[in-house]
Amino acid sequence: MIIIATILIIEDDKVLNKGVAFALKKEGYKIISAYNMEEGKNAILQNEIDFLLLDINLPDGSGLGLCRNINDKMDFPIVFFTANDTEEDMIQGFECGCDDYISKPFSMDVLKLKISAILKRNTSSNKDIFKYKNMKIDYISRKVYKNDEEIYLTVTEYKLLEVLSRNKGRAMTKEILLDKLWDNNGNYVDENTLSVNIRRLRKKIEDDGKNPEYIVTLFGIGYIMGE
Repeated sequence: MIIIATILIIEDDKVLNKGVAFALKKEGYKIISAYNMEEGKNAILQNEIDFLLLDINLPDGSGLGLCRNINDKMDFPIVFFTANDTEEDMIQGFECGCDDYISKPFSMDVLKLKISAILKRNTSSNKDIFKYKNMKIDYISRKVYKNDEEIYLTVTEYKLLEVLSRNKGRAMTKEILLDKLWDNNGNYVDENTLSVNIRRLRKKIEDDGKNPEYIVTLFGIGYIMGE
């Protein structure tokens, strides 16, 4: 089963970059290509990346340093493209936080299998963790973090955020949300209370409450998290 994911390729060899992008698009992945570190950093900041294919030797720096920087701030699998497959080089890469290596030249079928296996493993191990932009929700501990700082929510605010996040990308009508917030003790949340909690949530998690990116209003319908 192919997991739909956005894959960023940072590789300065344009022929290789375009070839890998073409092959992975045919598998159903969304592909973003960058040809140096600067373009790669911008792509990471501007997009929600699920997987990174990273060349070690880039024209404007080392992929090792970028890998280390990414792992300090973000959490998605990284596989290195490398022409240097010595034990020392591989150890350096794993110490930086990469998930695997693939040595040039490589089989496209092997690359596809590596990506699929890592994505499945990563999805399975993180099913209790939700991440979107700079927000993280731990469904087990019921804690929410923004830029690695905990955000304190009321019970109703958390329940609302959990429903929206578990249905990321899906339009949630007000009726559905009200039904989800009606608890087993019969405590009913009306439409006005829903609106109040949406406003409170936005104050806590949005960078700009007037232009929300996490909880977007669908006029006449309800709300949606994500695209």
